Amino acid sequence: MTDPVASFEEFAYAALPAYGLTDATRLTLLNVSENGTFLVEDPEQGRSVLRIHRTGYHSREAILSELAWIDALRAQQIVDTPAFMPAVDGELVATARTGDGRERYVVRFAWVDGVEPTEDRLAQDFEELGSITARLHLHAKSWQRPAAFTRLVWDYDTALGPNGHWGRWQYGLGVGPSEIDILSRCADLMRQRLDAYGKGQDRFGLVHADMRLANLLVNGPRVNVIDFDDAGLSWYMYDLGSSLSFIEHEPYVPELVDAWTRGYRRTTDLDPTDEAELPTFIMFRRLLLVAWIGSHAETETAQQMGPEYAATSCRLADDYLTRMT
Repeated sequence: MTDPVASFEEFAYAALPAYGLTDATRLTLLNVSENGTFLVEDPEQGRSVLRIHRTGYHSREAILSELAWIDALRAQQIVDTPAFMPAVDGELVATARTGDGRERYVVRFAWVDGVEPTEDRLAQDFEELGSITARLHLHAKSWQRPAAFTRLVWDYDTALGPNGHWGRWQYGLGVGPSEIDILSRCADLMRQRLDAYGKGQDRFGLVHADMRLANLLVNGPRVNVIDFDDAGLSWYMYDLGSSLSFIEHEPYVPELVDAWTRGYRRTTDLDPTDEAELPTFIMFRRLLLVAWIGSHAETETAQQMGPEYAATSCRLADDYLTRMT
């Protein structure tokens, strides 16, 4: 199996000249998930971040669409999020090429200080996150997207169907016959409820789709939202599900949901019908992550979760079936 860290690092070094960076630049791996993300420390240009894209996940047009939304959010001061930095030739999406002709897309972002939310202030941060999410949703509903705008769709078929973006949840780590039985019943109920809930323009649109704790940087009273790489078209309430990624089973989740809804209502109305369906979107995200762990078993995050994630997901599925049937 190819080492994903070594592969991303090779392309990161290949990308340095496109940004006027030299051999004196130091690269430090920050994260490997869909992409490889590196801290860039240059004696003259200071700190920044390079994102090396995974082959075949996003087209160049899709990445430019992501950057167009970020640019609009920053221009209108909707949320705090890092600026992207063009290459020397002005291109917003650079192409890194290795000596043997392989290519990957690269985007550079400005560095922002901050730390991931800590458990001692999660409720406070989730209330602020609810307000931030509401601002994103209001902007998405009113923003005129560029003509060439294209992003992934995160609905039932494209997320949990046989050809889902992150693979089949049935192939997740630790998923056997008994797990498939209960998770299938859960998935069927979610499909029924989502079909009934519908995709009206007030419920389905452009969302961040990955506002988990690792993609939030807290610096005093400010919360920066980073990594719009999964931004696409989905149900607005799916953003809460993504915010609870990997912690859906924790006993403090109801407190976080309450804090998030308070913050959301601080900015705009939250329809009772939307709030009532939040458990569906939390479980939707959970099952999607079962698929992600199975198809990204080489990543550190997937290895940390392991087969236990599927076992805990079954307990959550049982709770969901009891609560929502």
